[in-house]
Amino acid sequence: MEEAANNFDLSIDLIPVEAGDRAAANHGAALPDGSLGTLTKCDCCLKGPVGESAYDVIIRLRQWLNLYANVRPAKSMPNVPSLNPHTDLVIVRENTEGLYIGLEEADDEKATATRLVTRKASQRIARFAFDMARHRRKKVTAVHKANVMKKTDGLFLSACREVADSNQDIDFRPMLVDTAAMNLIREPDAFDVIVTTNMFGDILSDEAAQVVGGLGLAASGNIGDNFAIFEPVHGSAPDIAGKNIANPTSMILSTAMMLEWLSQRNSDSKAAEASQAIRHSVEACLAARETTPDLGGKLTTLEMTKAVSRRISKGANA
Repeated sequence: MEEAANNFDLSIDLIPVEAGDRAAANHGAALPDGSLGTLTKCDCCLKGPVGESAYDVIIRLRQWLNLYANVRPAKSMPNVPSLNPHTDLVIVRENTEGLYIGLEEADDEKATATRLVTRKASQRIARFAFDMARHRRKKVTAVHKANVMKKTDGLFLSACREVADSNQDIDFRPMLVDTAAMNLIREPDAFDVIVTTNMFGDILSDEAAQVVGGLGLAASGNIGDNFAIFEPVHGSAPDIAGKNIANPTSMILSTAMMLEWLSQRNSDSKAAEASQAIRHSVEACLAARETTPDLGGKLTTLEMTKAVSRRISKGANA
């Protein structure tokens, strides 16, 4: 981030705040009031994995800040095993409703969960997906299970069809979630933008990440109208903590996503150039096999990060 800011003349203040397991141990809350207060005064957030307290951090932030669009790209990268080298898709997931609203009840014999789907939120996420597709390959797939969940997924699919009717220039097709899971393996390059509900999107985006090489490459954004949080899809990996072997690619590409969002929000061409430079530098490192051991390389986490940073600098000055 600092390398990109220095080389593209960006004015960025990086303000660290605590959240997650360690914050819970130190302050009695996974998301202390001070951290939340600081976030609300910033333009956006770059978030690291937080551990077992993820629900109390990111799920609540998505709801409190109305970050209704979860955006997870999946693109084949150089020298990374992929089921299809031409894969380039984005999963757009409704981020505030569904089964993740936390309304569960249980006794000794049964447990129930409430699934919330509204027309307003479904239309909103569909419009987001169609707008994104218009700048890509103009294809939207709405993933659902309306043949079984006739009320909730029926409402979601109906809302998507309404938005599709107003966007005739975009190729629209509905698809059952089980068919989508199969086709992500069989022909991932056939997808452009996938729009779906909260839990389906959570599951399918991890599958899509594995299709193109694994969670170590998977970046994401939680985007609302006025704020956004960007984060790697993977967890905190406590089994390798402190070993300096974690793949930093997902975190670095999340930074690129953040700069792209800032460039669009602020009409800032320099931020857009910095975002592209980060992506190109990551791909150049992968092509040169300057990677961590999980991708067959010999670099540590810090060494790979420095290798990407050096290429950002060279690209900016070329």
